[in-house]
Amino acid sequence: MRIATYLHAGRRRCGVVEGDFVRALPEGTSPLDAPGAWPVGPAVPLADVTLLPPLEPATVRDFVTFEEHVEGVRRSVDGDAGVPEAWYDAPTFYFTNPYAVVGPYDDVPLPPGSRVLDFELEVAVVVGRAGRDLTPEQARDHILGYTVLNDWSARDLQSREMQVRLGPCKGKDTATTLGPYLVTADELEPYRDADGFLRLALTAEVNGEVVGRDLLSNMSWTFEEMVAYASRGTWVRPGDVLGSGTCGNGGCLAELWGVRGEQSPPPLRPGDTVTLTVEGIGSVSNTVVAGVDPVPLPTGRRRSRERP
Repeated sequence: MRIATYLHAGRRRCGVVEGDFVRALPEGTSPLDAPGAWPVGPAVPLADVTLLPPLEPATVRDFVTFEEHVEGVRRSVDGDAGVPEAWYDAPTFYFTNPYAVVGPYDDVPLPPGSRVLDFELEVAVVVGRAGRDLTPEQARDHILGYTVLNDWSARDLQSREMQVRLGPCKGKDTATTLGPYLVTADELEPYRDADGFLRLALTAEVNGEVVGRDLLSNMSWTFEEMVAYASRGTWVRPGDVLGSGTCGNGGCLAELWGVRGEQSPPPLRPGDTVTLTVEGIGSVSNTVVAGVDPVPLPTGRRRSRERP
């Protein structure tokens, strides 16, 4: 099943995509409840609706599961070579902003104060059932489906703030694309390989030119393992989104910059359109537009450290 959230005739609806059409589910049906609901509306051409993010996630965890991406971006951002040994210990993630989620065809503004905008081609898994301290085998039953994720990244902001050793914040805070649909897990089972990975082709284009290609099965952890790790000592709940992390071989510009030793292709500018395609799920296509100037703030005060 392909589940869409969309606007049509001034109303927000959830529906099932059938070819080039979408049929509405009963009023009030959420994307998380869609697999148990039956369409009630007539078939409406997708060309006549505005696709929204397929769901409003409660939380967004973004992992980093591709060695090639880690190696390339580390060289680009930090100037270091190789993959840190600690990376292999567990599927590391950070929490990103659920309020920054945008739709599959929405414009994306330049983050305030940034001149080095980048995309990141990922696939996200959506949790359908609550669970805690899950095994990977149990986690499979807690996965509702998958969607395309673009983790937009202000590399200049990210590079500076990561020196504080706390993790990305404003470098990742302006936009996260989800879409075009939520594809239920059963639809992608034919792509599963013998090791449990989904062998899906991934393609990244900027202004119609292909800049990256990879396979989702090049991940170092499966989605089930990622969900299990996220649930360790805490809960994952329906609507939680977990991103795969950026694929390799041009899954983002920063990786290419690290490999080539120069910013080629250049950072994204207003007017550039980024199209990300995942086999079996679909494509998202967002155009960069001008952003706003940052609200001025003082730098941190250098204190004399007086004591009472």
